[in-house]
Parts: sequence; structure tokens; C-alpha cells
Amino acid sequence: MQACWNAVRLDPKRPPAEGHVESYFFKLNDPEGCRALWVKGTLLVKPGQAPRAEAWVIAFDRTKGNRAAKLERPLPGGWTDTIRFSDRELDVRIEGIHLGERALSGAIRESSGVIRWELSYEPRQGPLVPFPFLAMYQRSFPRSKLVSPVCDARFHGWYEVDGERVEVKDWRGMQGHNWGKSHAFRYAWAHCNQFEGHDDLVFEGLTGQVRLGPAVTPPITLLCLRIRGVRYDWNRPQDWLRARATTTPRRWEFRGRSDLGILEGWLEAPMENLVGLLYENPTGPATHCLNSKLARAELWFRPTGRPALRLESKAAALEIGTTDPNHGVRMYV
Repeated sequence: MQACWNAVRLDPKRPPAEGHVESYFFKLNDPEGCRALWVKGTLLVKPGQAPRAEAWVIAFDRTKGNRAAKLERPLPGGWTDTIRFSDRELDVRIEGIHLGERALSGAIRESSGVIRWELSYEPRQGPLVPFPFLAMYQRSFPRSKLVSPVCDARFHGWYEVDGERVEVKDWRGMQGHNWGKSHAFRYAWAHCNQFEGHDDLVFEGLTGQVRLGPAVTPPITLLCLRIRGVRYDWNRPQDWLRARATTTPRRWEFRGRSDLGILEGWLEAPMENLVGLLYENPTGPATHCLNSKLARAELWFRPTGRPALRLESKAAALEIGTTDPNHGVRMYV
């Protein structure tokens, strides 16, 4: 399992009775922090229904505004010639859209135009695995699993919004994979590999709550930092008890403490850089994902016995998940 973090977890011929949701996604940012692209392929199974394949894309632009589009296709009876997800590697195909080990391409039409992309990428770092125990990926708890099989990469190629081409040369990005019985009840997730003055630094973190029957777990916060290949993780059970986090529809603040040192900070996105997405769950209410790939981030890392680091970025990924529709963010798709 560890050698194939991108293997699809769903067998469409035998979908689980309780339902399933699974996604593969890419995000990439321009060097100036003014534009970003996010692409995702999803499988959704609701109890008693055939699986459904979805493709999503968002083009973020500080100057011209954001554009988002979504494609949905039913998947009865298993994989087809045009829709399939590999159980051996990253190879997602949804009617002309391809997400692969070294490249991604496709096009999705929305009401006012088309978003197209043709990109290649070079991994610079391998998997970032936030959960501390392999059993957490193999068993029922937590209900939602996530991993970043490529936590740092360089992208090349282009994308177009209504025929206007954006050239992509050496943009920083990543690739992620998540799956489970549902999306987390409430969550904040963040990733950043484009910090000012630091070329080889990756941050990823999350705060999440899940349902256990009628109850909801307390928030659990996991934090991971990679500095020139050295791992710093605040993700053990004792770290969960020490961590603190607060989340609003636009901002996530956190603090982790262990014998490694202290990591604290915040990420925030203004309304104009947030895109609301409606994520259906196999059962229960839908999750509103408030998505930005142009968030500002400020982190302070105080490693034990070493000088402190202050880290800043205006090209961070921030996603806030909530079932409360009164968040004030515009819903795009």
C-alpha cells in the first residue's frame, strides 16, 4: 500500500454499501502568486446508486477573477473505455480528461466558456503522509483519508480560459489523493510549497472533525513541515492533545508543540480569492468547500535548539469544509 498511494480504493463493480467518495487533485501556482490552477477527478458512490465520475477545474486570477467548471458522468457496471481509475498508479481518465504520473490534460465547458489545460510535471519530493499510523489508512477510523503522493513538483505547459492562454513554466505545485466514506464533518486543509526566500520548504496541515454515530469528534490537528528533505511532524496522538486551532470561513489559525519545537501560524483568503464548491456526501448533508489557491500564509517555526524561522507566502492552498451554508462565499459549482 505504501508503494502505491495513488491506487484507486474503489472497485466500481462492488461499491461499498455505505457509500464512498474519492478524489485525485493537482494545484499549481505561478511564481508571482497571481494565478493558480486546480484540477480534480472524483468518484462518488451513494448507497443503492451506481458510481459517478466527476471532473473539476478552477482557474484563479487575482486580476481577472476566478472561473470554475465541473463535469459529471454516470458509471454503471464498472470502468469503460472513456472512464477509468487505475489500481496500480495515477491514471485517471474521464471522457478526454487525463490525470497521470507525469502529465495532465483536458477541457471542461461551463456556461460562459471552456477551461483547457495541457501540462507536464516533475516531482521534486515524494509522498507526504500526514496520518502517523498505517492502520489509519487501512481501517474505518478516520472516515476520510488523505495523502500527498507528490508534495512538491514543477509544472510546465499551458492552460486556457475562453481561448486566452496562460503559459506555465516552472510553476510550483503538488498532487493529492483522498478517499473515505464521507468528507470530514468540518475541516481546514492547507498546503504551501512557495514561501518567500525559501526554495525547498513544504508545509501541509489540517484540522478535522468527523461523525461517530450521533456524536462529533473534537477537532484533531496535524501539521507537517519539510525543510531541505528533513521531516518535522506534529501528528502523534500526544501532539493532537497539545495542538490548538481555530477556523472561520476565510481563515485557519493553528499551533503545534512537541519536542521538535513549536510551529504556529495562519492562512487567510479574501472573499474575491475564494471559490465555493458543493461536495456531495454518500449520505447526509453536502459539504461546502471554500477553496482558495491564492491564500496568504504566515508561519513561525521555532525548532528546539535552533534559530527560529518566519515564513510568508501569498500562494498557499487553503480549503475550509463546512455543512453550514451561511458562510457568505459565492458558490460556483
